Amino acid sequence: MAEKKLVDARGSFCPGPLMELIAAIKMVEIGDEIEVLSTDKGSAAEIPQWLKKVGHEHLGSHEEAGVWHVNLRRTK
Repeated sequence: MAEKKLVDARGSFCPGPLMELIAAIKMVEIGDEIEVLSTDKGSAAEIPQWLKKVGHEHLGSHEEAGVWHVNLRRTK
């Protein structure tokens, strides 16, 4: 069964949340999901762009109380 990992990058600014995500992707299995929490609005655009470039699946993003939640699945 796929795991879900949380990357709490609140308070970190670009490229911090993306760097934390890159480190986390290396630690999870293919098929696992990751949710990145970020207070940096740029992450909401930057992370999905990076996912598309490298070939992982963007599952959606939303903002809640000033925190961006970016969800993805490792595909390779």
